[in-house]
Amino acid sequence: MVYCRSDMKKVIFFVKGEPKGKGRPRFTKRGHTYTDAKTKEYESLVTASYLASANGHKFTSPVRVVIMAHFKPPKKSKKVVGDMLNGHILPTKKPDVDNIAKIILDGLNRVAWDDDTQVVDLSIGKYYSEEPRVAVMVEEINAERC
Repeated sequence: MVYCRSDMKKVIFFVKGEPKGKGRPRFTKRGHTYTDAKTKEYESLVTASYLASANGHKFTSPVRVVIMAHFKPPKKSKKVVGDMLNGHILPTKKPDVDNIAKIILDGLNRVAWDDDTQVVDLSIGKYYSEEPRVAVMVEEINAERC
């Protein structure tokens, strides 16, 4: 689908370090669910990374989110690592893309938007890079056809 792009707002930011996925919910002895500390910590890092780049902007309309998770290649031969860095070999390791998306979107809830129901278009990919990080683009979209 093509969207009009004349005066749309876009925020691009980076979460430094190895990409993480949303952890499974944990349960207390009484059956209540809670989020584990590692997941909360990474969600806070996502929030802080967004706030440092967005100049306080909060999206109020539908948005498109593009997530690019960059993993450090494992120690292999120079040829294999070169193929990884050139995109000839892609990471098929954990975390899964859906769990990466969950932790990023949950970290942006009530900060980049009121609720992640505003996300109407989502794209995510996993790549190798010498600098592990997650690159995120949040872009306001206009549903009117151009």
